Amino acid sequence: MNKVEERTISIGDRKIVYKLEQKEVKNLNLRIHKNGSIYVSANQLISPTQVDAFVASKSTYIFNAIARFEELAQYAPHPKQYVSGETFYVQGRGLRLNVSQNLKETVYSDGIYIHLQIKNPDDYAKKQRMVTKYLDQQCRMIFKEVLSEIYPVFQKYGVTVPTLRIRNMETRWGSCLAKKGIITLNKRLLEAPRNCIEYVVMHELCHFVHPNHSKQFYSFLAMLMPDWKERKTVLDKCAEYWL
Repeated sequence: MNKVEERTISIGDRKIVYKLEQKEVKNLNLRIHKNGSIYVSANQLISPTQVDAFVASKSTYIFNAIARFEELAQYAPHPKQYVSGETFYVQGRGLRLNVSQNLKETVYSDGIYIHLQIKNPDDYAKKQRMVTKYLDQQCRMIFKEVLSEIYPVFQKYGVTVPTLRIRNMETRWGSCLAKKGIITLNKRLLEAPRNCIEYVVMHELCHFVHPNHSKQFYSFLAMLMPDWKERKTVLDKCAEYWL
């Protein structure tokens, strides 16, 4: 059973509070969430005092990251009200919402607007459900399309067609369970440009051949997608505001 504990270290007159989880991992892994919480995973053979030293060595990075998240939080988008004029992003393109009253309720897009036709334009909950359902449908359609376009390259490496799952993810754009043949993509990835979606799908598929982030993995990724770094840079900028 994995052991999780909260630890505190002092850096000058400041403190860093973090959660340490000791489990079967190869490397020390540090994550800073957008709410400022800090998570570290380490192998059971590494002592907590060694982890403290590792966190202390990353203190400048940690403080800068937390300050950055606090700055971004000031400009975080307000919750959607589902009224005409609001913008929703699909494959990097901003689509304006147009709400109108209609007995025949539907949601569709003409490439410029997302048209929401509803009996009662003041029914916030129903507007939210209808738009969310529409965007979820777009996720499934676009992600499956991208996967079907990229997958054929991996057939010669013995990779079977993976099962695609889509869900909300707080800190990742995607993940994979290579042994189970599953790729999971973050719903928010729908908002990114299509070439960024392609990068994430390619990245996860490469893990079916190289399950870790080794030198061989990145060489393989670069061979199949030479401009992956440029795509990742764009995605990282998106992550500053979205994740």
